[in-house]
Amino acid sequence: MPIEVLDSETTDQRLNQLTQALGSGMFVHVRSMLHDMAASDIAFILESSPPRTRQVLWQLIDQQHTGEILDELGEELKDTLITQMSPERVAKAAEGMDTDDLAYILRSLPDSVFNQVLQSMTAQDRARVEQALSYPEDTAGSIMNTDTVTVRPDVTIDVILRYLRIRGELPDATDTLYVVDKRDSLLGGVRITDLLTCDPNASVREIMNDDLEGIPVAMDDGEVAQLFERHDWVSAPVVEEETNRLLGRITIDDIVDVIREDAEHSMMGMAGMDDDTDTFGPVVKSTLRRSLWLTINLFAALLAASVSNMFENTLEQFATIAILMTIVPSMGGVAGNQTLALVIRGIALGQIGQSNSRWLIGKELAIGFLNGLLWSLLVFAAVWLWKGDIALGGLIGGAMLINMTVAGLAGACIPLLLKKFNVDPALAGGMVLTTVTDVIGLFAFLGLATLFLLN
Repeated sequence: MPIEVLDSETTDQRLNQLTQALGSGMFVHVRSMLHDMAASDIAFILESSPPRTRQVLWQLIDQQHTGEILDELGEELKDTLITQMSPERVAKAAEGMDTDDLAYILRSLPDSVFNQVLQSMTAQDRARVEQALSYPEDTAGSIMNTDTVTVRPDVTIDVILRYLRIRGELPDATDTLYVVDKRDSLLGGVRITDLLTCDPNASVREIMNDDLEGIPVAMDDGEVAQLFERHDWVSAPVVEEETNRLLGRITIDDIVDVIREDAEHSMMGMAGMDDDTDTFGPVVKSTLRRSLWLTINLFAALLAASVSNMFENTLEQFATIAILMTIVPSMGGVAGNQTLALVIRGIALGQIGQSNSRWLIGKELAIGFLNGLLWSLLVFAAVWLWKGDIALGGLIGGAMLINMTVAGLAGACIPLLLKKFNVDPALAGGMVLTTVTDVIGLFAFLGLATLFLLN
C-alpha cells in the first residue's frame, strides 16, 4: 500500500470526496481511492465517519490490508469491526501482525469466535497467540514484539554483517542487536552504528554494551514508558526476571501508543468517560455510557444543595448572601483543580511516592492557605467597597480562606488516596474534589453568616 503524508486539511478533503462518491454510488472509485491510501489515513477516515458510512467503507477495503488498518484504530471501533468479521477474515488479518496487536485483537473476541479464529490460524501464528496471551494486559509482555535479532558474543563483526546481508531486512525500529548465550540469556547489545563503523575482524564481545539491562516482562507499561522517556530509547529488550532470558523487545512506536492512551484516558477520565469512546458511536450506547457519571454527579450536586437548604432562614433574610455565595465554592474549585492536576501528573510520571507525599501535601496546604489569605483580603475589600458592609466582606473573606486552604489539602490528598485504593485519580478525582469544595465552601460561608449575622 503506498505511503502518503496527509495533513488534516487534505484528510478532510479526502473524507468529503469519499462521502460524495459513496452518495453517488461510485463504489469502484471509492475502492480505488482507499487502495491508494496509507493504513493510518484509512483508519483516521473510518474513525471520522458516521456508522453507516464507515460500514460501507469497511466493506470496500482490500482484505489484505485489514490487519494494518485494525492496528491503527481506536479500541471501541476496532472491537465493533472485529465482532462483525468472520473468523476466517480475522485469522487472515492476523497474518504478519505484531504480537502485541494480535493479542489485543484476540482478547476482545467472544470465546466461541476466539476458538474459531485459532482453528483458522496456521500452527506458527497459533503459537504466537498463545505466547502473547500468556502475559497480563498493561505489562511489558503485552506490548512487546518477538521479532528480535540475536547474536553470540564470540562471533566476528564480519560474520554478522554477512548474515545481515543474507537476511535482507531487519525488523522495524531495530537500533540494537541483542547478544545472548546458548540459553538465550541477555548478555548485552551491539548498536547498529557501532556495527557499521568498527573493525570487521573484531568480535561482538569487544564492542558490545554489557551494561544493557532488560525490562522485566511483568513491569507495568506506564513504567516502561517512563524509562523510554528518561533514557531516550528507540527499543529495549524484554526478559524473564528470574533467568534474564530474552523474550522480545519493545519499540518506540509501542511506547507512543501507551503514552497516547494514558493521555486520552486522563483527559476523558476528567469527564467520567472511557478513553476508547467512539466519537461517532451509536446514540443509545453513548447515552447509556454518560448516564452513569451524570447520575453520580447529580447526587454530589444534591449533597451541595442540601447544605444550602440547612441555612434556608439565613438566605431568606439576606438576599445579598444568595448573590455572593457562589464565589467561595468557585474559587475553591479552581484552586483545588490546579493542585489536583499537578498531583495527578506527578503520579503518572512516577515522581510521587511514600518518601515525598507528606512533604507535597504540606506544600500544597501552605499554598492553599497563602492563596486563600491573598484572595480573601482582595474579596473582602471588593465586597466592602461594593456593598458598604464590612461584616459581610469579612464573612466572605473568612469563608474563602477556609475553602481555599481545604481545597489545596484536598487536591493533594484525594488523588493519593484514590491511588492507594486502586481507583484511577483521573477518573474520580475531579468529581470528588468538586463535591468537597462545594460543600465546604457553602458550609463555611453560610455557617459564618448564620453565626455572626443572625446571633
